[in-house]
Amino acid sequence: MALGIKPFDKSKGKRKIVEYNEWQNEQHGSSWKEIIRLEIDGLILKVKNVYELLAELELLGYTVRRGKYISVKAPEQQRAVRLKTLGEDYIIESLASKILWKDVGAGLNNPCERSALRDKYSETIDGIQAVNANHPTLEQLGDMLTVINRDNLRSIGEVEGKIEQLRYEVEKARREHNTLTLKLDNLKTLVEQAEEYFSLLDKEERTSAEELRLKMYKPILGCNNITSRSDFEYLKSVVADTQKKTAPLKEKFEKCSRLYELYSEIAKTYYEISKGDYITRLVEEEQKNRKHSNQRI
Repeated sequence: MALGIKPFDKSKGKRKIVEYNEWQNEQHGSSWKEIIRLEIDGLILKVKNVYELLAELELLGYTVRRGKYISVKAPEQQRAVRLKTLGEDYIIESLASKILWKDVGAGLNNPCERSALRDKYSETIDGIQAVNANHPTLEQLGDMLTVINRDNLRSIGEVEGKIEQLRYEVEKARREHNTLTLKLDNLKTLVEQAEEYFSLLDKEERTSAEELRLKMYKPILGCNNITSRSDFEYLKSVVADTQKKTAPLKEKFEKCSRLYELYSEIAKTYYEISKGDYITRLVEEEQKNRKHSNQRI
């Protein structure tokens, strides 16, 4: 540095250019990206799926470009932004997950409000501890009470409502995953056939068996619009994209299944507690188990 003047840093020219309007908004704490994030966050509470979310954005005046990458542009914004640039929470898979789980485990009511379900479990846990602090059921009931508090479940009716919702979501996720898996299997088979077809096509000399396979594959590939190597490359990209979609679908199915089983167990235990002297029955059952164990010894 000479005479207090810093040399020009060429690397600065490589930084992402910020639009003037967005820069101006950032100075006031409201960049376009932040505005779009807030808009999406509000709509998530109202819509049933990602398609509705995009449609609602359009009704609000946003321009939505669909395709491999979805981009959004506010009415006064100069350039559209891709959803993935808003952050990991705003990619399509994350938005779909947020919409799916918005009513599950969200704590729809004030956690401080009275919960008959919570009271029933707390009383049962206190009663078992008073009789036998080491009873194995305590840990199970404690886990259930944790979920009841976390999700602010106030009544057995609310639990049953969530069970019905999750039953539908589990079945839907299963169908979607199975459909996509079947599609992926068919695409992979087509890739294998196309790969052999173009490999045989490149050979200068072919056996009669190879000629037969060539003739067999040609109409199959033609029916699937695979007539050139560029079509073949596109097919492989479709397979790769389909594979990426299977993982989040499987994850969604597994999450729904786990929560469905957990809520079902909470409901089942609640009814067992409500039948009568649940604590006495647990103690008697443990005494019988201990007696049988001692007899075997």
